[in-house]
Amino acid sequence: MRHNMIRTMAVILLIAGTFFQAEAKKKVDNFTLEDYNGKRHALADYSSSKAIVLMFIATQCPVSNAYNDRMVQLYKDYAAKKVAFVGINSNKQENVDDIKNHAKEHGFEFPILKDWNNTVADKLGASVTPEIFLLDKNFNVLYHGRIDDSRRESEVTSRDLRTALDAVLDGKEVAKGKTKAFGCSIKRVK
Repeated sequence: MRHNMIRTMAVILLIAGTFFQAEAKKKVDNFTLEDYNGKRHALADYSSSKAIVLMFIATQCPVSNAYNDRMVQLYKDYAAKKVAFVGINSNKQENVDDIKNHAKEHGFEFPILKDWNNTVADKLGASVTPEIFLLDKNFNVLYHGRIDDSRRESEVTSRDLRTALDAVLDGKEVAKGKTKAFGCSIKRVK
């Protein structure tokens, strides 16, 4: 009896692992959005990168703001390794002036794009800020979820995005393709 329960649990874990890996392997269609200066950016503009990090962020969300320094540090640590970072703001109440001021105040050197009608957020299924999609140069999702496991940097025990980025740059498969993102809900226009 106990042997059957252990075997059943192993099968459930295998199926769950396969589901999460399959979910993480979806492909993102090319899209074009404008940054806070009105410059158009297409996802295809970043196809020469080794990896692309799409970060759904907000100016007013305290959880997203708790990650501002970590986002800046991630960019500094990985941009020279040919990893592109793109912030996306999909909140209906946050305008381009808010986004521009927020980016300058927090030292974001990566582009922040405005997703006015939640088009990209809807296509990807992004629901909170911050929420991360790590793509390869062909726009396949390699990792989807959180930056790490705690809003409070001093309490972080799992640096999920860094682990995924390191695996990609080492030519390895991302072991954990999906984690649960947490934060403020994206305020949609619909």
